[in-house]
Amino acid sequence: MLSGVRVVEMGLWVAGPAAAGILADWGADVVKVEAPAGDPMRAFFQLATGSKVDRNPPFDLDNRGKRSVVLDLRLPEGRAALERVLASADVFVTNFRPDALGRLGLDAESLTARFPRLVYAGITGYGRSGPDSDRPGYDVGAFWARSGVAQTLTPEGAAPPQIRGGFGDHVTAITTVAGIVTALFERERSGRGRIVETSLLRTGAYCLGWDLGIQLSFGKIRAPVPRSEVETPLVNCYRAGCGRWFWLIGLEADRHFPGVARSIEREDLLTDPRFAGARERRRHCREIIAELDAAFVTRPLAEWAERFDREGVWWQPVQSLDEVVQDPQAAAAGVFVDAPTRDGGMQRAVASPVEFVGAPTAPTRPVPQLGEHTETVLREAGLDDAALATLRAAGAIKD
Repeated sequence: MLSGVRVVEMGLWVAGPAAAGILADWGADVVKVEAPAGDPMRAFFQLATGSKVDRNPPFDLDNRGKRSVVLDLRLPEGRAALERVLASADVFVTNFRPDALGRLGLDAESLTARFPRLVYAGITGYGRSGPDSDRPGYDVGAFWARSGVAQTLTPEGAAPPQIRGGFGDHVTAITTVAGIVTALFERERSGRGRIVETSLLRTGAYCLGWDLGIQLSFGKIRAPVPRSEVETPLVNCYRAGCGRWFWLIGLEADRHFPGVARSIEREDLLTDPRFAGARERRRHCREIIAELDAAFVTRPLAEWAERFDREGVWWQPVQSLDEVVQDPQAAAAGVFVDAPTRDGGMQRAVASPVEFVGAPTAPTRPVPQLGEHTETVLREAGLDDAALATLRAAGAIKD
């Protein structure tokens, strides 16, 4: 889909590389520019846990299909080489902090002034302006904590739940890709590029948009409550007798409640004045949840699945990751893809989240080694043997 589009990524950790990684899956030529020490995400397990395992699936997901170029941008020779690479680029993706980009002369305004057709996608933790624009973000801080997401999931007096690695980064990456392709579409008509800004904070707030909208309109929102006090009992999690959890998805409460009552053989609940309608069930949420808890614990989930499907109850199991990777529906929905490995084989991996019917979106290259394509990319940018020798002598590139 993006064949012929060249992307230069100067990213580290997750959000920037993930956005460029999706573009690579969609066919763009993505050049990943790294410092001599490499993207720190390459050593994710060692840095985070002290483990020295060889494989690094989190890095692989966001960096497969790219070409890696090592440049020391602290040196003027390294920055000049990057300029040569950028001269043929359509998109520049970075999640470096604004102050660091400014020191390198790679801030959005400077770079788009030199390359007016360039789509410049800058990802930050908290935005490009304001008192915290240069504060370290990461999705734990900006997307999860600062945006309010963590607090809305935390009952009073409890500790906030842990975020899964890369969660907010990947949502922000998808958001960034939407901005990039929109700017490329506009450039087809205007001939000029555009600065695209996304932040973990803004993306987290958008994901929480319902709650923040209520807060803006009414000045308050109800605090999170335990599952035993949820005011929409038919949109709640329950535990079967085998210990498995599942969710009821009865958002249209009056429509779905009869099927639930029939499935648990408690049609008497339909005539109980406490549960006669959605409003009554809301007022008596503790009582109806207790009734459902008592019923669901009497049978294993496999039996409830048959009853739910027979009675038209909307529900889904809470699956483990092991179950997800074996789920035939996940496979049919394109959740997984075969990605090439460095030894010439294929490895089952997570797919990027969009399918273009009739066009391939599978990765075509393995994850690059650090600096693997430095000389190739610089030669494509017009540097000859003498220029490369000068860069080596200055220490801007290394063999």
